[in-house]
Amino acid sequence: MTRVLVIDDEPAIREVIAITLRKFGYQVSGAANGAEGLELARKLLPDLILCDVRMEVVDGYEVLAAIRNNPSTASIPFILVTAQAGATGMRQGMDLGADDYLLKPFSQNELISAVQTRLQKHQTMLQHAESKLELLRQHLSTALPHELRTPLNGILGYADILRKQSVDLDPNEVSQMAERIYRNGKRLDRLIENFLIYAQIEIVKMDYQKIDQLRKNKTMGVDKIIDIMARHRAYDAERTTDLSLNLTPGNVAISADYFSKVFEELFDNAVRYSKKGSAVCVKTESADDEFVLKITDQGRGLTSEQLVNIGAYMQFERKVYEQQGSGLGLTVARRLVEIHGGRIVLESEYGKGTTVTVMLPSVAD
Repeated sequence: MTRVLVIDDEPAIREVIAITLRKFGYQVSGAANGAEGLELARKLLPDLILCDVRMEVVDGYEVLAAIRNNPSTASIPFILVTAQAGATGMRQGMDLGADDYLLKPFSQNELISAVQTRLQKHQTMLQHAESKLELLRQHLSTALPHELRTPLNGILGYADILRKQSVDLDPNEVSQMAERIYRNGKRLDRLIENFLIYAQIEIVKMDYQKIDQLRKNKTMGVDKIIDIMARHRAYDAERTTDLSLNLTPGNVAISADYFSKVFEELFDNAVRYSKKGSAVCVKTESADDEFVLKITDQGRGLTSEQLVNIGAYMQFERKVYEQQGSGLGLTVARRLVEIHGGRIVLESEYGKGTTVTVMLPSVAD
């Protein structure tokens, strides 16, 4: 039976809601104030919470914030009940993670409709999440071991040759093998780093206080970071003459380390999936409190279906193209941007190339 927790410091309203919900087959628990409601929420783990906004002990916003910051209750659907429909209050509730609002006075039909709609949406979300999780499990069990073993085998193979045949090798051969060991080690290190960042983001994404702290970070002169990184990585890929830079000064609300990771993954994808001799263009601009980064390549591009299905450990046409990497880099970049209040847009035409646009909140000097 679906359990609903009703938190309201007015006994009459609490009782009316409970009677109505029970009539429609819901199991209902009631709390007379916010503190009691939080305790019951942690103890009962209800399927949905209905909570009044204006309460004296702990108000509805404080209850909501506490619910969302507790891992055991963070995903419970939460409907705020209020007699005030002001935009400021509604925005505050939505920023804290409210799923819906129910305005007083409400009819029986409005109450049941709000509860049923929210529970149905939550169930759909859970099914979608489970589907994504199952897909991730499949890719973790297949792609990740392969991606880890590929550079590791290179390291072990060349190291074994050096260990057993060092006397017979000339200095150039030793240098070449050392370089390959180094490159494989860097690839393995990057894969592990991306996996750890991805795991951290998945943990943080429901911690609204942590997200708020992250969004207070600033990186000044981000165009200089882009200039240095783009030139360095184009040189490593022997694509210096392919690089086109059109950079406007800007500052962003994200740490330098995280911004560098975002740029590294997106720029390296543009280089990796386009041919030497074709242009890779990097452009930035600042407008309306937003910093915009665009990276355009003339590579193989993606189909509309591939664009929709992009996610962690998703790779496309592996039998046709040599791929270096797990497909995790783009997902890491996207999640980092989104958790800092920005967004990433991909535009791609199969066989012609891809443009990735990053939009992040900008900050003043």
